[in-house]
Amino acid sequence: MTTNKGYAVKAFPVPTKRYCQVLSLKDAPEGIARYRSLHSPLNVWPEVLEGIRDVGILEMEIYICGNQLCMIVEAPLDFDWDKAMKRLACLPRQAEWEQCVEPYQQCEPGSTSSEKWKPMERMFHLYSEEEMSRP
Repeated sequence: MTTNKGYAVKAFPVPTKRYCQVLSLKDAPEGIARYRSLHSPLNVWPEVLEGIRDVGILEMEIYICGNQLCMIVEAPLDFDWDKAMKRLACLPRQAEWEQCVEPYQQCEPGSTSSEKWKPMERMFHLYSEEEMSRP
């Protein structure tokens, strides 16, 4: 399904930073449909959502185009990604969740979430006029 509508952005009471990561799913329509279903509000495991919040993540969104996923994470400025992902991997049911979604992902068997998702590099943003005038 393609949409041209925008998505609301949540405001936070603290300064934040954003992480953008990508992951490829296996190119199988049934598997992609199952993966989408697993991430629906009715099916995603409460322990997984709680763990994401417990490590300090303020907001997480996953977007899909074909078999390509883009995950956008908002976290406080002092957030340490590596430390948080190590902690997340040890939380209740997280390893079980990774095993549940792994058959649909293009990844090495037994990979942790931080090994599956690859960081994206920002190559452009809409600079303000002030930023453009700096030498």
